[in-house]
Amino acid sequence: MSGICEGRVVVITGAGRGMGRSHALEFARQGAKVVVNDLGVAMDGEGGSSAPADEVVEEIRAFGGEAVADSNDASDWDGARSLIAHAVETFGTIDTLVNNAGILRDRMLVNMTESDWDAVSRVHLKGTFAPTRWAAVHWRERAKAGQQNEGRVICTSSATGLYGNAGQINYGAAKAGIAAFAVIAAIELARYGVTVNAIAPMALTRMNEDLPFGQEVTSRFAEGFSPLAADNVSPLVVWLGSTASRDVTGRIFNVHGGYISVAEGWRAGPSVNKKARWDPEELSGVIPDLVAKAGPTTDISGTVPEL
Repeated sequence: MSGICEGRVVVITGAGRGMGRSHALEFARQGAKVVVNDLGVAMDGEGGSSAPADEVVEEIRAFGGEAVADSNDASDWDGARSLIAHAVETFGTIDTLVNNAGILRDRMLVNMTESDWDAVSRVHLKGTFAPTRWAAVHWRERAKAGQQNEGRVICTSSATGLYGNAGQINYGAAKAGIAAFAVIAAIELARYGVTVNAIAPMALTRMNEDLPFGQEVTSRFAEGFSPLAADNVSPLVVWLGSTASRDVTGRIFNVHGGYISVAEGWRAGPSVNKKARWDPEELSGVIPDLVAKAGPTTDISGTVPEL
């Protein structure tokens, strides 16, 4: 098969369902050889099955693409190393890593348990760090051997992590960490010919399709183009995973439907500098004024709500 990713080796975590499945299919349609990594767990991370990954591999092979299934735990140190090794042993290298795996355990802060926090942080944040670390080792070794890399890492952040959403403090904190991870990894890996970017997608998947909002959108767009269909996110991910994106790194993209925007991130706003140590009491006449001059906060869409 030919396309924008022809011949590239792509590893995708959480690729058995939802957006990960869409990414895997589109990469394969664009000529990539795909490692479909998925544990087949429930939405909360419990259980497990090889069936989702196997089914995606069968879909890809059915239209003439190349793919293998992988059941390593991407959020486990040795599992992530085995995942990257599997790609290299099967296809000779790795060109693109898509960190997509995730779970949900939504609760308000006062009701959240330690296990809710640890499980979500582990899958999302460590599940991004560990595979990227082992892929980076592979690319560094290639660079030291005089080989040229066109390495790509695409991480999955979230509007909850960038802009906030009540009831998802574990998920949002992990996703904010992923955005910061992408920015820093982009700086560190540039010397090896590797770019790192992240997406903050909005899409209906099994994580949210049963919620009232998901049901309403599904009903409204039962026919025709749906702005929250998971496969609408994949074209951007595939482009970021291709050689065409070599000049784009350290960026986070909001994406849903046909909409794409660049998240501008934290930046210093209104300021004051006394050039001496502040007395706490003085700040009562300083901080409110700075906040009043600062731009308004955004809602979960990343934009300022209309009054």
